[in-house]
Amino acid sequence: MLVQKGAGMSISSSLNAGVMGLKANASKLSVISDNIANSATYGYKRSEADFHSMVIGGQGGSYSAGGVRTTTQKLISDRGSLVGTSNSTDIAVRGRGMIPVTSESAVRVGNGDVPMMLQTTGSFRTDQDGYLKSATGLILMGWPAADDGTIPNYPRDTPAGLEPIQLNVNEFVGEPTTRMEVIANLPATSTKPGAPGDVENLSIEYFNNVGTSENVGVSFTPTVPANPGDPASNEWTMQVTDSAQGGAVIGEYRIIFNDSRAAGGTIASVTALSGGPYDPATGSFSVNVASGPMDIAIGVPGSSQGLTQLSDSFSPVVINKDGSPVGNMVSVDIDPNGMVIAMYDNGAVRTVYQVPLVDMPNPDGLIALDSQTYQISNESGAYFMWDAGDGPTGDLINYAREESTTDVATELTDLIQTQRAYSSNAKVIQTVDEMLQETTNIKR
Repeated sequence: MLVQKGAGMSISSSLNAGVMGLKANASKLSVISDNIANSATYGYKRSEADFHSMVIGGQGGSYSAGGVRTTTQKLISDRGSLVGTSNSTDIAVRGRGMIPVTSESAVRVGNGDVPMMLQTTGSFRTDQDGYLKSATGLILMGWPAADDGTIPNYPRDTPAGLEPIQLNVNEFVGEPTTRMEVIANLPATSTKPGAPGDVENLSIEYFNNVGTSENVGVSFTPTVPANPGDPASNEWTMQVTDSAQGGAVIGEYRIIFNDSRAAGGTIASVTALSGGPYDPATGSFSVNVASGPMDIAIGVPGSSQGLTQLSDSFSPVVINKDGSPVGNMVSVDIDPNGMVIAMYDNGAVRTVYQVPLVDMPNPDGLIALDSQTYQISNESGAYFMWDAGDGPTGDLINYAREESTTDVATELTDLIQTQRAYSSNAKVIQTVDEMLQETTNIKR
């Protein structure tokens, strides 16, 4: 009787094991189907199904089949190959880290509370409201820059500082000129006795606080010795005027040049007659144009990279200045450090956002959502936002997308094996059915 009971239990467990085998292989078939269906999906991370045996102890020398169970995992930490595109706001992470995005629907609600999701690649373009949005309604997020283009110190362990990136493509922008560099060679012959004392003039454009063009006038007047037998004075008077103030003098400086063998022709000293004091450490002084203070650099004493007095000709060498006239945004770029840079038709370039890279201890523990997005979970661990290229993270590549991590050849091979395994489990069920039928026939 015990043997018959053990035999019955064994046959029953064989049937259950066959059914579980069918279910397990059907689950694996679903995983393979998903992988193959998304073999051309940018940013898709393939899933993997694993089988695990189940053991049920037998009694009295009998054996009971335990069957099999499956677990599936999305291999989010795997990275696909990068492929080039023609859009500057197509981005992909090269290395570790993920970019933050949010949903368009949450942004349109406008209550300020938007969820943070993660991607490893995305194709973003400005929509009608200027948001950098993908075709699936995901909006790229970043830290907004200050007016001077610097990124404030936002918290790195919370998305509180992140904002949906919104660009005003019709924005007018102008930068006032606050610094100017004037490097020129003054003729040494002009400070000798009998020289005509010709004044050398420069007119340099600058931009005021409302983007209007004005001019700073710079004149160099040589000091000519009165007596023919006197040595060259090597002295000039530099005068700075402002067109916005009717040509008023806003600074005057006496410059004496070296005539030594070691430092001949370089600045020896600068004395402020009016205007801000000359700083020999920086080689600059400050004057007040109509729109505010402006630093003018002329070079440090003893340096050949500043104003010089050599030979017999006047030659402006370097005229540099910051600031720009009013212009419209014409393009947007994202650099490897995640800086979102707006470029304007006046040549101005401004950093408007920074896209951080989010990293966590276990990327494979993230919760997978639609459109190749992921969400933080307990299994993924606490996250931290890094500057791209810093810490453990990689960098951001624009004009690029990340391809699917699915290898179709491998998936098709697994498909054949899964089909064989499914057929074999079906055969087990068929065999058990025949054995139970034989057992029923015994009573007849």
